[in-house]
Amino acid sequence: MLKLVDLSRTDLNLLVLFEVVLDERHVGRAADRLNLSPSAVSHGLGRLRRLLNDPLFLRTPKGVVPTARAVELSAPIAEVLARVRSVISTAEPFDPASSARRFTIGAPDGVSAVFLPPLLDELRRTAPNIDLGVRQLLPVPGETSPERAWRNAFADLEVRAMDIAVVPSEHIPTRFHSRGLYEEDFVVAMRAGHPFAVDPTPERYCEMQHLVVSLTGDPHGFVDEALAKQGYSRRVALTVPNFMFALAAIAGTDLISALPRRFVAIHAAHFGVVTVEAPLPLPRFRLNAVAPKVAMMDAGLAWLFGILGKAQASESEQYRHPPRRTPIS
Repeated sequence: MLKLVDLSRTDLNLLVLFEVVLDERHVGRAADRLNLSPSAVSHGLGRLRRLLNDPLFLRTPKGVVPTARAVELSAPIAEVLARVRSVISTAEPFDPASSARRFTIGAPDGVSAVFLPPLLDELRRTAPNIDLGVRQLLPVPGETSPERAWRNAFADLEVRAMDIAVVPSEHIPTRFHSRGLYEEDFVVAMRAGHPFAVDPTPERYCEMQHLVVSLTGDPHGFVDEALAKQGYSRRVALTVPNFMFALAAIAGTDLISALPRRFVAIHAAHFGVVTVEAPLPLPRFRLNAVAPKVAMMDAGLAWLFGILGKAQASESEQYRHPPRRTPIS
């Protein structure tokens, strides 16, 4: 028979200690967050090791690293703590108008630059004391499978390294709650007065020097796949690590770049960048906000998830139907 553990003899605060040490990867920093001494944290880790029958964290010159068993336990422990926090939070209902919580949202920079302005406007009106942290998310380098390209983001969500991820993927594991925010496609961006804008044909497109956004410096992207299907190729003269850098680079050169339409529509004017429609079909994709289903029991997180969707829906409506300007007579 399965031996039942006597929880009355188990200090559940040890699970909180596990979570913080796993997050910080350093005993001293974990002690600061927990308002404990480093020796108290070390003593707690000793009790936790005996309880779970594993070293859990191994010392290194720069801190500690989790064992394979600790990594395996991270998701179920995070789920247990999320449920406990949810139960406790019901004693004091979440009030966005007075809450001073901080949430972390992860997304590629070309995506966060789209959803942040309307979200910040909504927070300013309804939750002025709530703070946000934004993490840069990137697909796994060299991963071509949509199901696996964002697996690191899902793993970070499960260990509560962030609260919500916004990713360009429809392949969301069933243990996550998701909501579509908006659809995106690509346009060709360039400096004002660029000669390509006069005659944007596929042949002229391939004659141009191109910029590609790539953190790893890999010049081959989805545009090259689309070109190859039609028997074309291009020269990628420059790669940069993010989309804002891309706008700055093409603003002062003859480089052109395929960039997300909404991102460019919001930010291109600051750089003097203009766009034309792509001369060949390019992929469209849907941006989804994602959070663990178990974490959605947190009333504050559920509220933020809803506000993110509401703010982006309002922005999308304005994007589709911009207000008419009254002509100056």
